[in-house]
Amino acid sequence: MGMVFLSEPPSFTFTRPILSLILGNTMLSTVPGISGAGPSPEKTLYTPILDAELVARGSITSMSEKPNTPTGCPTPATITRSMVELTGLAPLFINAGLRYSPTVPCLDVYGTPGEDPRYGEAVPGVAGLFEKGQYIASIYNSISDLLVLGECVPGGTTTALCVLRALGYDARVSSSFVENPHGLKDEVAELALHRIRYDGITDPLDIIRYAGDPMMAVAAGIATAYEGTLVLAGGTQMLAVAALLGTMGEAMPPLATTVYLRDDPSASFAATVEEVGTTAYYVDPAFGDLGHGGLARYCIGEVKEGMGAGGAMLLARIMGYTPEEITGSILRFVDSYD
Repeated sequence: MGMVFLSEPPSFTFTRPILSLILGNTMLSTVPGISGAGPSPEKTLYTPILDAELVARGSITSMSEKPNTPTGCPTPATITRSMVELTGLAPLFINAGLRYSPTVPCLDVYGTPGEDPRYGEAVPGVAGLFEKGQYIASIYNSISDLLVLGECVPGGTTTALCVLRALGYDARVSSSFVENPHGLKDEVAELALHRIRYDGITDPLDIIRYAGDPMMAVAAGIATAYEGTLVLAGGTQMLAVAALLGTMGEAMPPLATTVYLRDDPSASFAATVEEVGTTAYYVDPAFGDLGHGGLARYCIGEVKEGMGAGGAMLLARIMGYTPEEITGSILRFVDSYD
């Protein structure tokens, strides 16, 4: 196999790794055309709950959904689940602000879904969520020395766009769709930015309050108080978190994501990573070479990343599993429900 599985080998030393996934909603995902993370705009609000069921239990239990997109592409949660099975790690879920009650055990910060930033404050309780994130970090400090932190927030690339632009980055963000709905996202960002500029908002937490989502507030809180090695597992959304941390004068953790996001011609991920001043590890699971039509859709730009998939693969690799074991585990799991 001639592929380079990891863009560069991390130099982390660790003995007690944990994988944690922040679940949240933004009401932006219910705007038709913004998010591909669900069979309908309204159903995107259930996606984090269904993804968490899949990662925790190996199947979606509360609905009769298959963990595939409408085109037959396995969701990122299937990749994360495969890594949970391979490594034996039990993921810790955080409910940052879901519309509906989760069905798997979660650390709950009692947040509410992010509101539409075009019309008012998106995350009015940002300060409380940030502090609760710091408290969660203190728990994680006592049980781990490496934290791979992922997220599931449908519509979150649009809040990420708002936040990155408000912080002064000329970002173009990715999408779970093959055809990225740039016009719609830009329109939302323009309206949110107009409010931010009009009110003279520059403080990073205030930017989340105006235009972010609850996941960002919790992730930023965790990042400022976690004492071990932190990896932000995700693409654009976690890049927005890193940018917020940088603006706060905090250390920016590295990102871990897939090459499918890096190579997305409709986004500016690698360039924005550089501009923000952090680093990213890119995982290449060579999905085009596995003989699975659904997984191969990642190579044409469908889905790309989510639910900590890139970070979960990175974690399995640095725990000593070979690329072959990692892709074999993904294939086995995907074939089990096909």
